[in-house]
Amino acid sequence: MNWIPEKVFVDAGAWIARANRRDGYHAQATAIHDRLRQQRVQMFTTDYVIDEAVTRIRYDASHFAAVQFLDFIHGAVEKGDLTLRRIDADRFKKAEELFRQYNTARLAFTDCTSFVICKEYEIADVFGFDRHFEIADLNLLS
Repeated sequence: MNWIPEKVFVDAGAWIARANRRDGYHAQATAIHDRLRQQRVQMFTTDYVIDEAVTRIRYDASHFAAVQFLDFIHGAVEKGDLTLRRIDADRFKKAEELFRQYNTARLAFTDCTSFVICKEYEIADVFGFDRHFEIADLNLLS
């Protein structure tokens, strides 16, 4: 990551790698996250992404690690380091429209909700490891 964006969307893969020391991307995710925080980059994520990350952390690490992750997220939101957006009915509908359009790509529905938030908040950069974001012309920081 040679440049520092103004704002960035944080995907589940980044959260999972950051929270799980055994994840193959842990060191990279920790370094990127620390740099984003140091540079005071405005980070965004969604409740759907958090759901996906908590579940994966629970399965791959432990229940305790998943609870620690939730506490970490709540703390980041309270400090203003992270903006958490909820997928309401309007955003859900937009994500469903995108999901239907991308019939040849193996996208998760959560990816489509993330695309909606990125478009809504004019976010061009994503902290994550999922190449699907490139389909939506978003830049991966990983």
